[in-house]
Amino acid sequence: MLGQVLFCRKRANRQLVAPILLRKNHGQATSSSQSSGRSASFGFKTVPEESKDSLVKGVFDSVASKYDLMNDASSLGIHRLWKDTFVSTLRPGRKGPIRCIDVAGGTGDIALRILDHAREEYADRETSVEVVDINAQMLVSVRHELFRDITEGCKAPQVSLHEANAQELPPSQFKGNSYDLYTIAFGIRNCTSIPAVLKEAHRVLKPGGTFACLEFSKVNNPLLSTLYDQYSFSVIPLIGAILAGDRDSYQYLVESIRKFPSQPEFAGMIRDAGFATGRDHDGGAWTDLWGGIACIHRGVKI
Repeated sequence: MLGQVLFCRKRANRQLVAPILLRKNHGQATSSSQSSGRSASFGFKTVPEESKDSLVKGVFDSVASKYDLMNDASSLGIHRLWKDTFVSTLRPGRKGPIRCIDVAGGTGDIALRILDHAREEYADRETSVEVVDINAQMLVSVRHELFRDITEGCKAPQVSLHEANAQELPPSQFKGNSYDLYTIAFGIRNCTSIPAVLKEAHRVLKPGGTFACLEFSKVNNPLLSTLYDQYSFSVIPLIGAILAGDRDSYQYLVESIRKFPSQPEFAGMIRDAGFATGRDHDGGAWTDLWGGIACIHRGVKI
């Protein structure tokens, strides 16, 4: 069923022209009921590959309602600065309206930042974003955010919400060579097969389109790395237990960060999927944030 709402949303001291919301239900791609015999990491655990999607879904079902609160508490709000930097480096709207897909985007904050930037920097009210997430509960959270300050009669760019698997985007809905920009923020490490996600990103992007990923990464400074590990494993799960009543889910999120490939390894995976990147160094194929606690990777479909 298709519903449309025109509305405005206020953020800080200014009025944000927010998107038309087209709510659609899209089934996830189903996997084989037979065991593949392959394994995948679930934090520090090794699980059957076909089990990981449901385990990750369980984590995000548990944390969805307090996900933004937990991100603020566990990062002292710094994740918002990283997301601001991520979107500003992409400069959506600079060359005119673009079509974007934001994958694992259930919080909606990257999509809203893209629309904000395009409108405020380039007076672009036609750029659109399709938000994709495998988890229906996360999409419910972003729908509430988008509906928060409704005012009828506003002209708005478009946001649509889709429940789908990043590894198997339904071709009938997400056609090849369709998007100018593909973003994924703090989500790709939770996917069972990173190469499959990258392959799908390459498929749906137009030639010349940009793949952009914001993700936790490897800290290169030994002292900072030690302090970060102590904070991550001691404080973040404790905050999860206090604020969300769920220590295990946040323990998994911390462990999943440590299992994610290093900056050069991930850059190589992006190139293996068919993208062109810069050279393998900070400021080339990737840009480290806060010493590598987080990192921005970019690639261009050639």
